[in-house]
Formats: sequence, C-alpha cells, structure tokens
Amino acid sequence: MGEVNPFIILIAAIFTNNILLANFLGMCPFVAISKQIKSAFGMGVAVTFVMTLTATLNWLVYELVLEPYNLEFLKFLVFIIVIAAAVQFVEMVIEKSSPTLYMNLGVFLPLITVNCAILGVSLLMGNREYSFIQSLAFGIGSGIGWWMAIMAMAGLRHRIQFSNVPKALQDPGITMLIAGVMAMAFQGFAGIVNI
Repeated sequence: MGEVNPFIILIAAIFTNNILLANFLGMCPFVAISKQIKSAFGMGVAVTFVMTLTATLNWLVYELVLEPYNLEFLKFLVFIIVIAAAVQFVEMVIEKSSPTLYMNLGVFLPLITVNCAILGVSLLMGNREYSFIQSLAFGIGSGIGWWMAIMAMAGLRHRIQFSNVPKALQDPGITMLIAGVMAMAFQGFAGIVNI
C-alpha cells in the first residue's frame, strides 16, 4: 500500500474506517467507560497512546523480526505481548500522575491489553502492508477515532440522564441504540475517503 498518503490513512482511520464505529472493535470498554466524561476522556487518551505505541512497535517487530526469520505464525502472541507491556507502562504512569483517574478507570485500564481494537489495528496494518509512516498514521488515527467516539457517547449519555428514557431502553439499551446511530452517522463519511 505504498501509494496511499499517510494523511489520508489518518483521516480515514478517524472518520470513514473508525475502528469502533465501522469495524465494531473495542465495544466493551466503550460501553462501560462512557458513563462519565472524565473517565471517557482518560480512557480515550490511554487507548490512543497505547494504540499508537503498539502499532509502531508491532510494525517494527513484524518487519524486523517475524518476517525476516519466517516467524509470521507467532504474530498474535507477539503482538499481545507488546500490547500488554505498553498497557503496563501506561497503567504505571496513570497511577503515579492521576490516582483519581486510575481509580475511575478501575479494572478497565488493564483490560486495554485485551481490547480487540488495539490488536485489530496491529493486524489490519499488517494485512494492508502499510509502511512504518502509514502504520503510525493508522495507529494515531484509529486511537483518535476511538477517543472521539467514546467522548461523543459520554456526552450523549450525560445528556440522557436528564431525559425521560423509557424503562425498557435505560442504560445498555439506549447506549447500544445510540452507538448504532453514531455508526450510521460515521458511515456517511464513507464517500469522502476509504482505505
């Protein structure tokens, strides 16, 4: 995919190929953490950082170690190990710099390790044969897209607290309904650019 401009990959990863709303990867923390804007913001920053870091690290590991030594069959295992190490680093930084955010994120912070969106970005960039710069753009764009989606959901859920939502749709029901409408809205961007 050498011909695709990294800026186009970045914009497409944010809007048209949003990892969450177009590929439906990373829905568990999206639904669970989007109850409060502050927690959603912190989780969005953490996911964006980990996604960008692991996309670049996994590209380097794949291109410099796995592919040259014919070890491509180990990519799932190696990618998960790289993701787990990055999450441990982020968890330690958040715990030291913002104990309140660390407590708000709770169990969901370590669960970034098994967030399928982060692994999905690493696998998708490999399948699309992105260069290093393209992989970096894809990682940043996917993280920003996920962050933007969780912030929008947190804002909407905050507003819904003051609305008269039918009992049958409260909490997970209305959240999934809003996520579906958001996904349809993001598909409206599909005509702009698609990778």
